[in-house]
Amino acid sequence: MSVLTPKRPAAATPASPASPAGPTTPVRPTDASSRPGRKQRPHVGSYLTMVLATIVLGAPLIWMVLASLKTSQELYQFPVQWLPGSPSLDNYAQAADTVPLGRLLLNSVGLTVVGAGLKVVLGLTCAYALVFLEFPFKKIVFGLVIATLMIPPQVTIIPNYTLVADLGWLNTYQGILVPGLASAFGTFLFRQHFLTLPGSILEAAELDGAGHWRKLWRFVVPMSTPTIAAVTLVSVVTEWNDYLWPFLVIDRADKMTLPIGLTLLQNIDGLTNWGVLLAATVVVTLPILVVFLVLQRRLVAGLTAGAVTG
Repeated sequence: MSVLTPKRPAAATPASPASPAGPTTPVRPTDASSRPGRKQRPHVGSYLTMVLATIVLGAPLIWMVLASLKTSQELYQFPVQWLPGSPSLDNYAQAADTVPLGRLLLNSVGLTVVGAGLKVVLGLTCAYALVFLEFPFKKIVFGLVIATLMIPPQVTIIPNYTLVADLGWLNTYQGILVPGLASAFGTFLFRQHFLTLPGSILEAAELDGAGHWRKLWRFVVPMSTPTIAAVTLVSVVTEWNDYLWPFLVIDRADKMTLPIGLTLLQNIDGLTNWGVLLAATVVVTLPILVVFLVLQRRLVAGLTAGAVTG
């Protein structure tokens, strides 16, 4: 006869800590190119595109400079050779003898400096009023400023010409400058940038007794250097390359600018002397190219500084 022994209860195992409830986040495999310490492969397609764009944009400029140093025989030589056999500045000398090239250069520099400077000053003051002053119909005024950006400049040529002629400003510097002084683009860009400025600084300046003129030039302008540089560069390029309006209001050689001087040189020297025309074109292109190279670093920063809504 067997005796049944009762079974001992199983020893309780220590409870493991409960895992937190909730879905687990899947771990994504790490891309080999994004691992630390591993260099990314160069984008060959991007480099090729950049090189191709540089060649397409730069080849005409290089050819223009090299061709201005060639003789007439070398310009019409076939097959074409890029480098001049014996570089010479005779084309530049002939261009200066045919038209008053020095006078045209001074006219262009003076009109560009004065015109671009006045555009920047007017844009700063107008944008400051639109942001920091309270007056009736301010939003409507800003809407009108924006609306002028949608009007092609060619539409206003006839009214401006009639007004300039009635004022007796034909063949004068003010006849070239005054109709284009208002810059809707500069006003818009300055206004958008001013909206991002900290208001506490201007409030502190106002508590110290600073007026609007002092707040603009002592506080707002120093904080807006990239935007000012961008507007200045755009204004300088616009004034320097302006052709149609000066061509309409000026017919005296001593008042012409360099772009108009190219037309005068072409009419005097004919269509066959391309070396002289290319030499004068280098004189027109080189100064504005230098200005762009000096201010290019601030251009993108200035154009994106006012990227806010409001």
